[in-house]
This record gives sequence, structure tokens and C-alpha cells, in this order.
Amino acid sequence: MADEFAELPLDPDVEVVEAPPGPPTPVHLRPAYLAVVFAGGAAGTAAREGLGLLIPATGGVPWAILAANLAGAFALGVLLEALVRRGADHGIRRTLRLLLGTGFMGGFTTYSALATDTAALVGAGDGWLATAYAVGTVVVGAIATIAGIMLAAAAHRARFGATEGAVG
Repeated sequence: MADEFAELPLDPDVEVVEAPPGPPTPVHLRPAYLAVVFAGGAAGTAAREGLGLLIPATGGVPWAILAANLAGAFALGVLLEALVRRGADHGIRRTLRLLLGTGFMGGFTTYSALATDTAALVGAGDGWLATAYAVGTVVVGAIATIAGIMLAAAAHRARFGATEGAVG
């Protein structure tokens, strides 16, 4: 009896394939998301350059790079904590994360300049200053990130209460 059913046509309403064939394209390879990251990165790099024009290096310390890295670490902590508390990483949250987090903050902060500036300080014979600049940037940057996370979490609690509006 099972053999007679093998001859019947398949119901197209039951056998609907909603996903395109093959493996899904990873987010980092999708042209629309690449464009979003590019736009954010261009704006972040321009903002860092503007900051560099406003704040000159003095005493061998590139204050603009230090300010950009610390402000960027804080802002990234705020952004990511705020986004994660609002739901899963898709739709507008994913676009904002890529535009502002990966793109803008990725262009605004610059750990390659931190390394270059540290090497320049060492080359100028300011080893202690170079060490303080490099280690200080990383340690204070981590503290700034934690402060940003804590600020966004506190703002979320103030807005939604301890459990109301929480993702879970």
C-alpha cells in the first residue's frame, strides 16, 4: 500500500523551500553590510582626523589618539550594552552595531597609531613615557569600556526597571 502513495505528486504547499539553496552567506560577506561598515569607518576616520587637528601632540604624547581610543572604548561599551539589552542581533540592531560599532568606532579608534606612537616614544629615548602611554591606554580603555557598559545597563534599568523590558 505504501508503494501506491509513492506515485502521487507532492503537494507544493507542504514542500515549500523558503531558504535559498546552499549555505547562507555570512554577514561579513554581504554587500549591504560591507557598505554600512565602510560608511561608518569613513566617518569614524574623518572624526579622528578632526580630533587630531583640534588637539595637538605635546611632550611627545599624541593626546588626540589617546582621547579617540578612550572615548571610543567608552562609546563602544555603551553601544554594545544598549543593543544587547534590546534583543537579538538582527535587523536594525545589527545594522547599528555594524555602522556604529564596527564601522565608526573601528575607524575612530586606532591601536595601530598607538603602537606607532609608542615606538616613536621609545625611539626618542622616552621608554618610561612610552610604557605609561601604551599600558595606560589599554588599562584606562578597559576601564572606560566597563564604565560604558555600566552606564548603559543603569540607563536600561532606570528606563525599564529591574526586570521589565529585559531580554531573556
